[in-house]
Formats: sequence, C-alpha cells, structure tokens
Amino acid sequence: MCGISGIVHSENFGRSLLNSIKNLEYRGYDSCGVAVIQNGKIDLRKNIGGIDDVNLKERLDQMQGKIGIAHTRWATHGGVTQENAHPHLSANRKFAVVHNGIISNYQQLRERLLSEGVCFDSLTDTEVFVNLLEKSYTESNDLEQAFLAALQQIEGSFSIVMLSSHDPENLYCVKKESPLLLGLGEGCNYVGSDINAFLEYTRKAIVLDEGEYVILGPNEYQVRSLKTGKKLKKNVLHIDWDVETSKKGGFSHYMLKEIFDEPQTVRQAMQIPKEQIVTLAEMFADSSRSYMMGVGTTYYVASISQYYFSALAECYYSALSSDEFSVVDIKQGDMVLAISQSGETYDTKTALVYAKECGAKTAAIVNVMGSAISMMADQVIMQGSGPEICVVSTKAALAQTFIMVRVALELGLIRRKIKQKDYKKFQNEMQEFSEIIEIVLNEQSGFVRNIARDTSHVEHWLFLGCGVYYPVAMESALKMKEVTYQHAEGMPAGFLKHGTLSMVESALHTLFFVPPPEQKELHKRTLIAMEQVKSRGGTVIAIIFQGDELAQKLAFQSINLPVVSSLFAPLLQMIIAQMFAYYAALDLGRNIDKPRNLAKSCLLYTSPSPRD
Repeated sequence: MCGISGIVHSENFGRSLLNSIKNLEYRGYDSCGVAVIQNGKIDLRKNIGGIDDVNLKERLDQMQGKIGIAHTRWATHGGVTQENAHPHLSANRKFAVVHNGIISNYQQLRERLLSEGVCFDSLTDTEVFVNLLEKSYTESNDLEQAFLAALQQIEGSFSIVMLSSHDPENLYCVKKESPLLLGLGEGCNYVGSDINAFLEYTRKAIVLDEGEYVILGPNEYQVRSLKTGKKLKKNVLHIDWDVETSKKGGFSHYMLKEIFDEPQTVRQAMQIPKEQIVTLAEMFADSSRSYMMGVGTTYYVASISQYYFSALAECYYSALSSDEFSVVDIKQGDMVLAISQSGETYDTKTALVYAKECGAKTAAIVNVMGSAISMMADQVIMQGSGPEICVVSTKAALAQTFIMVRVALELGLIRRKIKQKDYKKFQNEMQEFSEIIEIVLNEQSGFVRNIARDTSHVEHWLFLGCGVYYPVAMESALKMKEVTYQHAEGMPAGFLKHGTLSMVESALHTLFFVPPPEQKELHKRTLIAMEQVKSRGGTVIAIIFQGDELAQKLAFQSINLPVVSSLFAPLLQMIIAQMFAYYAALDLGRNIDKPRNLAKSCLLYTSPSPRD
C-alpha cells in the first residue's frame, strides 16, 4: 500500500510536505515524488529509492509553494522506475495526481485515449486518470465537473488527490475503498493516507467515508457525496496519539523503539473500557459459531488466542488466514472477528465483506482510526497502540494478543469456567505485566544481543514450541524472516519426529520456547524435543524461565526470564523473540525498519498490470 499526502497552506509550507510523506514511508519505499504549484506551473520531482535518497537526487526539500501533493510507492506488479513513480502529470502538465489503489478498467481506457492521440510516459493506471481529467476539463472548462466526469469513467478501489494549475488554491480528493483522511490546521489543511501524514501538525481529523469527495482549501473544505453531490457535514475527531510516539526518540531504529514501547502498549490495552471487552466476549458467547481471522502476524495472534479461549473459557474457535476464509460456510448467527493493525489489509477486508453478506455478526480489533475495517465491522475495539512505523509489527501484535486474553477472561467468567477469585488474580497479574516487561527489556537486552550476534550467521532456524507456544514460535519465526532475510520455520515441537529430525545437524539451529515447569505436560514434551535435537548434534537455543535447571542443561545457550504466570509466559517470550530478531538483523546490516519487498499493509491485485 502506498502513502499519499497533500497540503494547502495560506503561506509557504516549507518542509511540511516532505516531512508528511516521510512519515508515511513505511507504506512503501520503492520510489517517491512531490508536485507543487510554483509561479502558476506544476513543479514535479520524482525518482526511485527511499525518500532520503530521492531528496538527495531531486532536492525535494527545496521545493516551495502553498499547495502540493506527495507520494511514496510500494511497487507490486510493474517495475520500479522513475516513470512509474508518482505524482503523474497530464500531457499538458496542467494536472498532477497521486493515487493509492487500483483502477480495474484502466486498460480499456488507456486504449481509448491512445486512439485519440494521447501519449503516455508510464505503464501505470494512474496516468490514465490524469489524462481523463485533462480531456474532461477541455470539454467542460469546470474543474470540479471535470474531476467528477473523470471519476465516473473509472472502476475499482482507490483514493486520489489532484492538484491543477487551473485552481492553485484547492486540492481535489476522493475516497473509494482506500483510506483517506483530512487534517485541519490553522491557515492550512492536510490530506493523507493515514494520520501520520499530518499528526506532526494537527490533531484534528476528519475520516472520509466511502464515495465522498473533497475540495480542500487552506481555510475551508467541502465534503460532498459522489452519488448525489450533496454537501455533507462531518464530525471532527481529536487524535489521541502522542506525536512523540511516531518519532524514534533516540533509538537507532523504529523497531527497537516500538519493542521498548510495549510496556506502555500493555497499559493502553488495559485502558480499553471493560464494556467493550465484555461486549466482544458476549458476541462469542451468543453466536452459533465464531471465527477469528487475520493475515501474517494477525493470523498468528488469532492462533495464539485459540489456546487462551480453550484454557480460560473451555471454548474452541477457529483461527483462519483471511486469504483462505472464503472456504468457510458462513451462516446467519455466526460471528467473525477480524484482526488488523492497519485496518486496510485487502484479504481481511474481502473476508469481512463476505462474512457480512452471509449474515454473520462482525467485530474487529484495529489500530488505525478511520480505516476501512474499523468502519465495516458491527463492533470495533480500537487497540490504541499508537503509530507503528516499522513495517514489522511488534507492539501492535502484543496489544492485539493482550486484548484477546482480556476477552477470553471475560468469556470464561460469562461461561462460569473461571471462579471469581481466579478472575481477580488474573486481573491483578494483568496490571503488573507492564512492569515485568520493562524489567525484562532493560535486564535482558544486552544478553539477547550477544546471543543474536553469535548466531546471526545461521541461515536455517527451527523455532519450536508446544501448546500455545507453538503459534508463538510461528510468529517469532516470521519476525526472524522479515528482518534478517534468513530462513526460519516455526512448528510444533512434536513435528520433529515426523520427518524433521532428518534435517538435524550441527549447522541447524533451534530456538525452543520452553514453558514454565508448572505447565508440566507442555514442559515435559518440550524437553523431550530438545533432547532429540541435542542427541543428534543440533544446536539448541532456548528461552526459559529462571530455576528451570533441566532446560538449562539441554540448551547450548539460554535466555532466562523471570518467573511469571503461565497466562503471560508466552507473551513475554514473544517479546524476547522480537528483540532477538532485531539484534540478528542489526548484526547482518539489514534495513530493519524497511525490509526489502515489504510494506505496512498489503493490497491484492487481480490484474497483471502495473499497480500503485
């Protein structure tokens, strides 16, 4: 998913536009560009590479004006070229457009425009739209009408921001199934793909709904319905996120900062009103069948949650990857929970639409205000983790898992599977958990770094766990793959004897997630697997809890954590694994905050054309 931003200012906006798009770089960093109106003409500069690289090449920081748009691109289909970078100009250079999404009928439109003599510089669908604008304006001589006429000709899902030298005072914006928000300032207004585009400058935001377009000036704005043209009154929201949470604050990388944010993340998750948690628990309790879904990390969050629901509420609910959700026969009376940090993941949105069409009740846990999923679901919990800038999810994943533990506890109480005294004990442990995380992060970071440094050369890892520690192992392996580019496979420890033992040799390293000894059965099974690896010459690394001498003896190296409740032991190990992956990537010199080929949220494209 790409990042788009725009500013309309009563005075020169200086570096604000460049800063705005830089704050969205986690959405894509293959290329970027800026377009401003200067002296009645559009000044366009763009190139391939991250924003800092392009700034050096094109001197984006020297671009001045009162109105401008910017874009940072994550390439999917189509090459990473200067021509394919945004913004795109019309043939007469009077219109510039930035775009996030897909114009599904672009090929037919392109062929028509080619037959009419229009020349194209790129292979993107976006350039089709900007030339439709030019043609429509020639016919109507009215910029708003030209914008609407061009929109009527395109199909798909998209958000678009346009500027034109025909109207140097206003930006023209539209939202259709792709995120777009307004930021309201003093003598200046903003538009962006998400809040981070303007969080540095204002905390007043307007979330655009589907099928709305905006004419945005420095001191006023008009939101209208695409369907009726009627002017709409919108609620102005106050953004609670702290600006400082979007800055690195002295940390070398956002990933490390966001790991160290996790104690506060847990505190924020505890501040979510109990009524919201209980409402979601009741939806599980009252539904014929319930499902949890996500993709990547959020799928693993759902998988971890399965075990908590089983343990605390004695209920089993299916966890599915959103991209496979269409195989489920959803019926009225069912409930579907979507988990998404961005709230914009294509597969999860599509699955949620399918669930609603089938008559299911829907719920969502989402981090980004105004995102599509947050507006689609019947019941929404805003997890309140604050901006997560690193592409790799750490604190957001912890928040989602912690929230699900809270839901499982409430469901256990509703189903009378938890005694009141145990419920109170768990609540007290929750309140204390943030302090435990702080201690662990401060005391263990140096030790974890040393082990990561010693093993960063390892090209193949097995991450192993039993019970709830199995999906924790899978999520942790994903982190290792994302930031180190080394192979890591998460699996149940019991899989070893079903073929995987054939791979064991000294070069193969294993990371075991060892439960506290009080979880006797899981602990026993894990130790058996450790013995199997060790006896065949494999290298055993383990995350264990203090006092576990048996596991200590079996491990070549171990990370010793303070004894905590079995309720939170898996979460503490997940945090340590995040840190382990970070330090391994650091030693390898990887681009940690912007891993290759990845962006913060993903779109699925169904056409073999270049997309934006």
